[in-house]
Amino acid sequence: MRRDLYTRSPKCRRLHQRRRPGASVVEFAVCAPLMVMLLLSTIEATSMIYLKQSLTIAAYEGGRTAIIPGATSAEVEADCQQVLTDRDVQSATIDITPSNITPVKAGNYIVVEVSAPCNANSLFASWFYSGRTLTGRAEVMKEYD
Repeated sequence: MRRDLYTRSPKCRRLHQRRRPGASVVEFAVCAPLMVMLLLSTIEATSMIYLKQSLTIAAYEGGRTAIIPGATSAEVEADCQQVLTDRDVQSATIDITPSNITPVKAGNYIVVEVSAPCNANSLFASWFYSGRTLTGRAEVMKEYD
């Protein structure tokens, strides 16, 4: 068995490397846009997950305020808005059902929905989330009158 068939001398390796000088440039030109697109889409997806969680937390905090005896719809909206401001959520809308929670009796449900458009809260001009609206919802039962 001849050993020189399976091993190359340093001189042969250098000659082999010189024969393909543009291969790495072509590989980079093909892979770089895909890698950048993958990176940006991952960042955008995590941004939308953060937005969804922020909306859900705001609705939950509003629901917790709503079950306090004597709470008003304005207090619920203020607590929701505080969470949204702290988390830098833009253009959010808050819907409370029923709209006047003061006369709600114990055992009845109060629904707090917080929605925000993805376009206003996107880090990039994303085509995947364009025109979509995310919503967080909390449904709580009033326990005390």
